[in-house]
Amino acid sequence: MESQQEKSALDPSVGSEIEEAINAPTNFGGILKRLGPGLIIAGSIVGSGELIATTKTGAQAGIALLWLIIVGCLIKVFVQIELGRYSISRGETTLQALNHVPGPRFGVLKNPNQQAPNWILWFWLIMSLCTIGQLGGIVGGVGQAMALTFPIRGDYRQAIQYPSEKEFVHYLELEEELKSEESALASMSPEERERYLRGHAKMKQRIEALQEEGQMILQKIRNEESLTDENGTSLLEPQTWDDKIWAGVIAVMTAFLLYFGRYNLIEHLSTILVVSFTFVTIGNVFSLQTSDIWSISGAEIMRGLSFGIPEATGGMNPLITALAAFGIIGVGATELIAYPYWCLEKGYARFTGPHSEDESWAHRAKGWMRVMKIDAFASMCIYTFATLAFYLMGVAVLHKEGLDPDGMRMVSTLAEAYVPVFGSYAKWLFLAGAIAVLYSTFLVANAANARIFSDGLRFFGIVDERKPEALRNWIKVMSFILPLLCLAVFLTGANPVRLVLIAGTMQAIMLPMLGIAAIYLRYTRIDSRLTPGKLWDLMLFLSCLGLLLAGGFGVYKQLFA
Repeated sequence: MESQQEKSALDPSVGSEIEEAINAPTNFGGILKRLGPGLIIAGSIVGSGELIATTKTGAQAGIALLWLIIVGCLIKVFVQIELGRYSISRGETTLQALNHVPGPRFGVLKNPNQQAPNWILWFWLIMSLCTIGQLGGIVGGVGQAMALTFPIRGDYRQAIQYPSEKEFVHYLELEEELKSEESALASMSPEERERYLRGHAKMKQRIEALQEEGQMILQKIRNEESLTDENGTSLLEPQTWDDKIWAGVIAVMTAFLLYFGRYNLIEHLSTILVVSFTFVTIGNVFSLQTSDIWSISGAEIMRGLSFGIPEATGGMNPLITALAAFGIIGVGATELIAYPYWCLEKGYARFTGPHSEDESWAHRAKGWMRVMKIDAFASMCIYTFATLAFYLMGVAVLHKEGLDPDGMRMVSTLAEAYVPVFGSYAKWLFLAGAIAVLYSTFLVANAANARIFSDGLRFFGIVDERKPEALRNWIKVMSFILPLLCLAVFLTGANPVRLVLIAGTMQAIMLPMLGIAAIYLRYTRIDSRLTPGKLWDLMLFLSCLGLLLAGGFGVYKQLFA
C-alpha cells in the first residue's frame, strides 16, 4: 500500500491526516535533515542559467554587468519564499495559488462548476512550451559533451575543429581593421585593444592549423561564395550524429529514471552532480587570479558593480543576453513555480497539517516556514557563489580572448575557460563537469515539469481534479514523455544557446507576474498569524519592482529594439 510519504504532492489527501502533523525541528542537525527542496532547485539552476547563459554574458559583456548578475541572484528569493509560505499554509500547489489572482479568464471547460484558467496560467502555458525548447538546448549540450568525451563516429569532434562562420567573418573584419590607418582599434582603451588582438592571434592559430582548407574558407567568404563543398555539404555546420545519438541515449535514460524514480533519488543525485563541479569552477576562478594575464583586478570588480551598461559590439548585444540570463540565473520563473511543489513533496505542508484556527497549527506552520526559509536562503548562497564563479570565468578568459559560446561549438568554447589553469586536462575536467551540471538541470527540470504540467491539466479541464489517482498517473506519463519531447526539439537542429536564451526571455516576462501573485497572496490569502513583518514586506516589494523592471525592459527590447 502506498504510504503517505510516497504520495504525490498533487494528491489532495496530502496534508489532510492530522496524525501526520509534527512540529518542525529547532536544532541545527534536525533542520539540516529537513532541507532539500532548495538543493533540488540549485541543481536545476546551475546547468542552464549559470553554465550557459551566465558564462555567455560574461564572454560578451565583460565585467560591466557583474551588478546585474548579483541582483538577479538575490532579488528573487523573497518571491520564492512568499510562494512557499502560501503553499505550506494552504497545502495548495503553485498553479492553484496563481489561479486565485483576479483578472481575465479564458477557456471552455467540461465541468461548469470549475473556473476557467486566468491570464497568468495562460502565459505560464506559453512559457512552459518555451521551456521544453530550453531543455532541448540542455540535452543538446549534454550530447555535445558526451560526443567529445566518448566519440562514436567522431564526426562531431571533427566538425568543431573548424571555427564558425561568424568567427571567420570577425577574423577578416579585424584583419581589415589592422591594415587601416584609421582603425577603430586606435580609439579603444588599451585593455579592449589587447582583448581584440589576443582573440585575433588565437583565431589565426586555429585557421593556420587547418592549412589549405582554412585559406579556402577565407577566400570563399571574401568572394561571398556559398560555404559548401562540391557535394553541397556545409563546410562549417555539417550534419553530425555523435551529439544526437548521445542526446537520445540521455533522454531515454532520463525518461525511465523519472518514470520509476522518487523524490529522494532526484534530491540526492542532483546535489552530488552539482556540488562537485561547482567547487571545481570556484577553484578555477581563484586560480585565475594568480595569473597576470587572466586575473581580474579590484578596479575592474568595482567597475562591474557601478551599474554600467556595455555597448553592443560585433553584432552582439550583451544587454539582451544579460536580460535573458536575468530570467534564468538564480531562481528563474520556472524554479519559482517549481519550488512549492518540492516543498510539498518534502512534506512541509503535510507536517504542518490542514489549516486550522488552533494555535498548535500556527505554531507548526511557523516552525516549518522557518525551515523553508533556511532552505531557500541556503540554496541562494549556493547558486549565487556558483553564478559569480561562472560569470567571472567568462569575463577572465572568454571575454579576453573574444570567444562567444554558441551553436554546435557551445560546449567546446565553454571548455576554453578552464584551459589557463588546467591546461591539457581542462577539456576532460570541463566535459565531466558539464555532463554533471547539464544533466542535473535536465533531470530536475523534467521531474518538476512532470509535476507542474500534470497539475496544469486540471485547470485546463483535461483531468478531473476530483480524481487524484488520475493526477498520479499523469505524472508518470509526463515523466516519460517530456524528456523525449526535449530530444525532439534538439533534433530539429535548433541552436542550443538560442533555445536557452529564448526561454530565459519568456521567464523574464513571467517574473513580474509571479511578483504580482506573491503580493496578492500575501495580502489577501495568508493567515494573519503567519504574515511577515514590515521589513520583509519592503524587501518583497523591492523584489517585485526589480522583476517588473527586468520583465518590462525585456518586452520592450524584444518588440521595439
